[in-house]
Formats: sequence, structure tokens, C-alpha cells
Amino acid sequence: MTALPAVNGAHLVGSINQPTAAATLRIVAENLGSDVARIPDGEVGERFHWIMFQGAVFAAVDGLVRTAGDPIMVGGFDRRPLTLDGSVAAEQLSFDPLGYADAAIASFSEFVALRDSGVIAPGTRFQVSVPSPLAALSAFVVDTDQPAVYPAYAAAIVREIAEITAAIPAADLAIQIDMATEFAFIEQVALGGTSRVAWFAGASAEQSVPTAEIISAAAAMAAAVATTIPDAVELGFHLCYGDVAEKHFVEPADSANLVATASALAAGIERPVNWVHLPVPIERDDAAYFAPLAELALHPETKLFLGLVHHEDGVEGATRRIAAARPVLASAGLTEFGIGTECGFGRGPAERTAPLLRLHHDIIAAASSVD
Repeated sequence: MTALPAVNGAHLVGSINQPTAAATLRIVAENLGSDVARIPDGEVGERFHWIMFQGAVFAAVDGLVRTAGDPIMVGGFDRRPLTLDGSVAAEQLSFDPLGYADAAIASFSEFVALRDSGVIAPGTRFQVSVPSPLAALSAFVVDTDQPAVYPAYAAAIVREIAEITAAIPAADLAIQIDMATEFAFIEQVALGGTSRVAWFAGASAEQSVPTAEIISAAAAMAAAVATTIPDAVELGFHLCYGDVAEKHFVEPADSANLVATASALAAGIERPVNWVHLPVPIERDDAAYFAPLAELALHPETKLFLGLVHHEDGVEGATRRIAAARPVLASAGLTEFGIGTECGFGRGPAERTAPLLRLHHDIIAAASSVD
């Protein structure tokens, strides 16, 4: 009989509802320190609503202009898309700093202070989460102009990563690339009332392309960013179906498209990939959801984290989902995996943070008791 994989370690996707980076780092270290290898800064401040603050960055670019009409306010940010105005050639577009590097460098100083004082354990890495370029581009540029604007914004993301890796020692750093918008294209669902046309895979309004081609193209775009990260910096991916009011933009039929995307990333990236995080909906404790994981093809060094922790049903619900996942992961050859929530929990109430962190520990302990 094949041994079932052990459940070891927790992963935090990124957003955590605390007032400051220092408060986030401290509350994680105090409530989950022994189970977490990397700690993010909680995506505090303007990053509270994930990519929404990037709209102002796009609006500041010469050659881009907001579409007409009243502001569409989301979390205090104008969601109206932008379009090329013809004053600057697309290949000459230039983005100012995006804010990710400045935030990471500032938060890392808080991380070092807490580590030096013994709050954060030695060997723990500082985690920086960076959305794939497709995310903000799809949110803030009209569909027809996205192919032309993408190269400039992708280059800006790469510059942010370069600044981060230049300022933070590689041995202290882990970078996660968030891929959420990609699954709106893959699943062919509408976001904000607009259907997603996978232009990057050769699709058009008149011509669709197979899902496998969309996955391959999306993974290649993310891989191009990932391969700019130095090998000594840990690298991971968070694959996501969104988190608006703690709801996915579409519920996946099963884990097949997640598995295909994770496997495509592994195939397209030669440098180490240290982790991949996949969501598990709260209602899915059935074998059918997990069955595609048998085809998961990751690098040997890559650790899988399943986002099966839900505050609504605690240890009992997570234990059911773990029981359903374990036989499939064993058949795939995994000897261990870790856990996390489906997405970040920065939009949940702040008072939930510490109990939710401790819930991760309790779930790991419960799973270990039945190994």
C-alpha cells in the first residue's frame, strides 16, 4: 500500500488584514512561526485591494488616457480602463515605478528588525507577492490595446523585481507570482461584465482557441517574468480564482486547469520553483475535484500547498479535504504537501487574523495525528 503524504507546513498567500507591515510580520511569527517558512508583509496600505492601486500608475503614463464617463470607484480607486491616445507609440510607453519595490524594501527593514529581536525565527524568508503583468493590464487597459501595452508593463514589473532582488539579500527573499486573471481567460468567464478574449494565445472576438493553448500561452508569459529572478531567491506561484467578498469569480469544475497550468509553468521554467499554491473550494471534499492532481508534474524541489483552510468549517472541514486529496497525491508520488487558505485574507476582519493563523497549526497537528 502506498504511504499517504504527510501534511507539513503552511503557506500565506500575501494579504493579511493588519494595519502595518510590522504588525503583520509580528502576528504571523507569534501565531504560526514554527509552521511557516516565509512571511509576507500583508500587502498593507495602497495594496490592500490587490492591483487596484495600479490604475493610477497606468493613468500617469504619457500616451494612455482614461475612457470617458464617470469614475468607476472600487475601494477608493478609479476602475475606468485606459486606451492609447496616439500621442506616444506603444513601443515608447514608459511606466513610472509601480510601487512594489518601494513597499518590499520598506517592509524588509521591519522584517530584519523583528528577526534581530528574536520575534521572527532565523532562516525564515521575507515573502514578496507580485501579480503577473496580465492582471493589472486586463483590469486597466481596454481589450483592443492590451497586446500593444503589455510589453511596456511587463518590462516595468521586471524592473520592480530587479530592484527588489538588488536591495534584499537572496538568502532572505522569496518572490511569489500571483496568477488569478489568467483563470478568467482559461475558464472563459466575464469579469466586470466583459468576456475575456485570450489575445495572447491568438484568440479574437470572432475566433476562440482551445483551453490548452490558453494555458500554455499564459504560463509562458508568467515564466518569462519568473526566469528573471535570481536562482538563489526562492520562487513560488499562487494560482487563484479570485477573492471578491471571499467568493471566486467562477467555481472550478475540478482541479484540472490548475494542474495543467502548474505543470506548464514547471515545464517552461528551468530555475528552481520552490512552491505552487492551488485553491480548494470549501464545498469540495470529493474525489472528483482532486483526481486531476494525479497528473501534476512539478520540479522535484517544488512543494505543493493546497488552499483548503476555510475559517467557516475549521479543522473538521480541512480534515475532510485532506482525506480526499491524500490518496491522489500519493499516486502522483508526493511524500508531503502543505496547506493554506484559498487566497489572501486581507479583506476579512482584522480580529479573525490570529485565530485563522492558529487554525493552520491545528489542522497540521490534526493531520499528523492520523499519519
